[in-house]
Amino acid sequence: MAPKASKKSATKKVIVDCKIPVADKVIDVASFEKFLHDKIKVNNKCPAPAGTVEIKREKNKLTIVFADENSSKRYIKYLTKKYLKKQQLKDYLRVIMSGKNSYSMVYYKYAQNEDADEEA
Repeated sequence: MAPKASKKSATKKVIVDCKIPVADKVIDVASFEKFLHDKIKVNNKCPAPAGTVEIKREKNKLTIVFADENSSKRYIKYLTKKYLKKQQLKDYLRVIMSGKNSYSMVYYKYAQNEDADEEA
C-alpha cells in the first residue's frame, strides 16, 4: 500500500520591514511593492508567473510568499538593495536581517563629531 500524499504545499515567507524610512517619508511602500512585482524572477521568468509569488502590503511591511520552498530569501535582499540603488538611497539606507525570515531597512550610522575634528 502506497503512502498518501496529503502533504501541505510548502511555502516560504519573507518579510521586509520599511518602518524607519517610511516614517521619514523617504520610501513609498507602494512603489517598492510594484518594483518587486516587476523584478522577481521564478524559474528564469520575469515577472514571476501567476501563483508562484504573492506580495502583501501592510502599513510599513511587505510580506513575500513564495509557493516554492526552495526560493531564496537572499534574493529578496538583493532586490531590495537594487531598489535602493535605483532610488539613489543606497548611500543612506542598508538592509539588515532582523529575524530568521525578515529584513529591515535602517540608516547607516555616521559619526556626529565631524565638525569638532575640523575645528581642531
